[in-house]
Amino acid sequence: MSVMLETPELPAVFDGVKLAAVAAVLYVIVRCLNLKSPTAPPELIYQDSALSRFLLKSCPLLTREYIPPLIWGKSGHIQTALYGKMGRVRSPHPYGHRKYLTMPDGATATFDLFEPQSEHCIGEDVTMVICPGIANHSEKQYIRTFVDYAQKNGYRCAVLNHLGALPNIELTSPRMFTYGCTWEFGAMVNYIKKTYPQTQLVVVGFSLGGNIVCKYLGESQANQERVLCCVSVCQGYSALRAQETFMQWDQCRRFYNFLMADNMKKIILSHRQVLFGDNVKKPQSLSDADLSKLYTATSLMQIDDNVMRKFHGYSSLKEYYEEESCLHYLHRIYVPLLLVNAADDPLVHESLLSIPRALSEKRENVMHVLPLHGGHLGFFEGSVLFPEPLTWMDKLVVQYANAICQWEKTKSHCSDTEQAVSGQE
Repeated sequence: MSVMLETPELPAVFDGVKLAAVAAVLYVIVRCLNLKSPTAPPELIYQDSALSRFLLKSCPLLTREYIPPLIWGKSGHIQTALYGKMGRVRSPHPYGHRKYLTMPDGATATFDLFEPQSEHCIGEDVTMVICPGIANHSEKQYIRTFVDYAQKNGYRCAVLNHLGALPNIELTSPRMFTYGCTWEFGAMVNYIKKTYPQTQLVVVGFSLGGNIVCKYLGESQANQERVLCCVSVCQGYSALRAQETFMQWDQCRRFYNFLMADNMKKIILSHRQVLFGDNVKKPQSLSDADLSKLYTATSLMQIDDNVMRKFHGYSSLKEYYEEESCLHYLHRIYVPLLLVNAADDPLVHESLLSIPRALSEKRENVMHVLPLHGGHLGFFEGSVLFPEPLTWMDKLVVQYANAICQWEKTKSHCSDTEQAVSGQE
């Protein structure tokens, strides 16, 4: 009798277990997707100046709430993964011309040139010179999407193809792109300046490309001539300070490190004959033993130490990272500089963000923009599930460039008016 009375209670127990399991799953989903995180305008760090006040009025995206897709957009990991695997939604195919430049050491630099599709907002000739992220080139979807949007806003675009990154372009010297080498980017910029003597430049760098463009501008004052502004998106500013954090499992950075290292190994090995061949006059420090170490490398730091630094004769990894990071060049940039990062970027440790913050607190020409979400080069926008073709990043870079162009035109007009008035006096 007692058994018969207890039996009906069992389904209730099972229902309780099911409910607890569902609750646990929902809790994990909410935590993983970061659904409780608020949406907000990006955090802005800048000095109060006439330029910053003009930018705040002219760039609505700087003060407007950034709203990522509701279901997954608040996860920096998903934003990063979708950018890495999908690139962009309905990516266009802008038509450009590939240019080839022979470097002093025999390397062949390539870049793609895209002409504007409409008149620029100030009616001037303006060229965006663009440096993509690590191992990237003009055929990547996020680059194509951005270029197409920039063209439609009246910009000519020149996109560097990192040395060795294009699978159909062979290396012509025992060297490929490295973390901070500015030679190829500088050659592209000089070609644009010479070919279009009336054009003004907007410099744009994504991730590793952000390090290269900032280092290039800071290397010489002459490199900043005819440059209206510079935009750097999702870079880490100091490889030396980042290397330790990039080996940590926090935010899965060690896993991302492994994936990026695996991709780098494939690119290097695809050029093994030119880089390691017996008949190649390669750097003395680069030996066949380094090729063996490359096969077993599981991090970018190991690849940089065994191969990449030796292209430029650095004696140690520390020296390579110290000299090739833009950290020591940022304070030499005098043109308007926009530094964009995402607070949930899993590749860039939060400690590295103190670098752009400190700079923007001291320099009137620098603004640091830090949205809560976006991941690494993601910045997708959308209502619930499906992202829009254009990202917040695409629109911000063009909007900022438009504002700087307007700012320079206004300054030039005011200067001309003052000279006319003084002449009449």
